[in-house]
Amino acid sequence: MNLDDTPLRAAEAAPARRSLLRAAVTGAAVTGAGLALDVSPAAAAPPAARPRPTTATEALRALAVGNARWRAYRERHPDETPAVRQELVSGQHPFAIVLGCVDSRVPPELVFDQGLGDLLTVRSAGEVLDEAVLGSIAYGVLELDIPLVMVLGHHSCGAVRAAVEADASGGRLPAHIQYLADRIAPAIDRTTEGEARVDATIDANVRLVRSLLAAEPDLAQRVADGRLAIVGARYELTSQAVRRLA
Repeated sequence: MNLDDTPLRAAEAAPARRSLLRAAVTGAAVTGAGLALDVSPAAAAPPAARPRPTTATEALRALAVGNARWRAYRERHPDETPAVRQELVSGQHPFAIVLGCVDSRVPPELVFDQGLGDLLTVRSAGEVLDEAVLGSIAYGVLELDIPLVMVLGHHSCGAVRAAVEADASGGRLPAHIQYLADRIAPAIDRTTEGEARVDATIDANVRLVRSLLAAEPDLAQRVADGRLAIVGARYELTSQAVRRLA
């Protein structure tokens, strides 16, 4: 995988609604049924003693090296030692956010051979964005100062296939699945047919999600001043390789 051999391209920022509910992820306590989720300053720790990528270029390189190990069946399963586990009790400093699909065959920590505290992973079927997904990514960028967001699509994506097939047939999917299909629909590549359409739409959907993220004002500002890169990539189930999408 050559994730790091192409210059970083900041996706073009376009006017968009301000939909990042930053207050909800930076200071609010959500309470229900006797349980409370409290996002406090302790959730973000100073950079760990272990060497960590601090730029998007370094983060891409670390992901590329990890994916090469994964493809060669030489995984190291890093950052799982007792010392690392104890270190992470006080906070976290992940170096990349990976927005991936819920598909059980594409877990980012395995695909990139990373360990505890290395990646902030956000997963939704077809990498679909909603307020929870946007808020989770915003938390990683704005509060943890993560320099890289990767939108990771994959070969044989069931969510994309469902959207393409529903679009072709005119049929309706079950309510919550239709929600996903409606958001993937703008990416459908109608210049192709059959399996080629599904495959082309997988890539187009990654590019669409990447552009939507880059249009979010808080993220766009960081892209503009060089503190953040938002990139698209695709995982091949057959070769286990990840490749950048232009």
